[in-house]
Amino acid sequence: MNQLPTKYFLGFLFFMSSMFSSAQNINQKAIPLEGDMSLDRLISVVADKELVLLGEASHGTHEYYLWRDKISRRLISEHGFSFIAVEGDFASLYHLNRYVKNLDGTVPSAQEVLLQLDRWPTWMWANEEVVALAEWLRNHNDKLPQHKKVGFYGMDVYDEWNSKKVALDLLKSTYPSAYAYVKDQYTCFDPHKGDSWQYADAVRAGKENCATATKNVVEYIRDNRTNFPELSDDAYFFLLQNTIVVHNAEEFYRESVASNAHVSWNSRVHHMHGTVNDLLNLYGENSKGIVWAHNTHIGDAEYTSMRGTGEKNIGQLSREGLGSDNVFLIGFSSYEGKVMAGSSWGAPMKEMTIPPAVSNSIEYKLNQIDHESFYLIFDQEDRMEKNLKVMGHRAVGVVYNPRGDERQFIPTIVPMRYDALFFFKNTTALHVLKR
Repeated sequence: MNQLPTKYFLGFLFFMSSMFSSAQNINQKAIPLEGDMSLDRLISVVADKELVLLGEASHGTHEYYLWRDKISRRLISEHGFSFIAVEGDFASLYHLNRYVKNLDGTVPSAQEVLLQLDRWPTWMWANEEVVALAEWLRNHNDKLPQHKKVGFYGMDVYDEWNSKKVALDLLKSTYPSAYAYVKDQYTCFDPHKGDSWQYADAVRAGKENCATATKNVVEYIRDNRTNFPELSDDAYFFLLQNTIVVHNAEEFYRESVASNAHVSWNSRVHHMHGTVNDLLNLYGENSKGIVWAHNTHIGDAEYTSMRGTGEKNIGQLSREGLGSDNVFLIGFSSYEGKVMAGSSWGAPMKEMTIPPAVSNSIEYKLNQIDHESFYLIFDQEDRMEKNLKVMGHRAVGVVYNPRGDERQFIPTIVPMRYDALFFFKNTTALHVLKR
């Protein structure tokens, strides 16, 4: 997709009230959500894409998870998609991959796997909506040979100390010489006792960093596949990816305290994008993947105010790397409702009320359409120059304060940022698993 001319970004200091097309035109194009069959048109459009990226305007909304689930099931069962990669921790969510593939040593249920998650915010994945999808995946996979089973993976850079531990544990039990080498490389982290921010602060204060050591480990595992003959492709990928998490997390935290915000943001983005590409390679020729992440990650950053700050995201990198014709980006939004979130990082989760959207936002405009919930597929008419207007587009994170909701709207050119957009007038909170 061509880069957007700079002139369209002159308005990013304020929101414009124009819509990308008239309300009458939206009414004609809106496809009401009235059951699984209402997805037929979308599924036919995305069936042959290499990547389908499914967003969310918050990490705590039931409807977003529900409809991403419905789309994912159809892409997997009807069109042979190979895996789901989500904005979650790799090491801990790999246990769910083991469950849905019924690998040796897995626990009896998806709920048991998800109740073991302990890194905040647990509700993103420890919820009934993900349990339902995982149990469906298990049932689907049980009918398939092992090499055809669909995977479920975390793609984020966090939980790096857990990744370090599981990589060492795997090597210690089977490959003592490799264990000794990797353990020796990782000793540079020992003074920081599992605290990445402490490590990053120490480096900023002049202590030697661990970048070379973590790179050495990745290269050692990657360049010596034949040294691990007893590991299946899945198990070897698990080992290698955990070392990549450790390596990229080292950079992410170090850059977070030493650089401008966009540098650390992009470090994390490139890790997630790289993980998705590695999964496409793992599943082989003609594989197709599904990505679940926040709108800020899957909606092309080139067509938001993120461009002005130098921030990229998975949607943009996927379009650039695979070509726009091979990638389909789907955003999710709502006018008002309930959401699970915390008032600060690490705070207890609670159900919060999302107020009605501000008047100069895409959510406000879509709320004027007759249907309670619907989606739009954007075409060339929507992307004509005369229709490209900047709108506010709500983004709610795991940390949220409804009183400051008017500051949650990102300037966006909607039909360029996404290929399709789902909208709900009123949304409800996720159903979090009880411990």
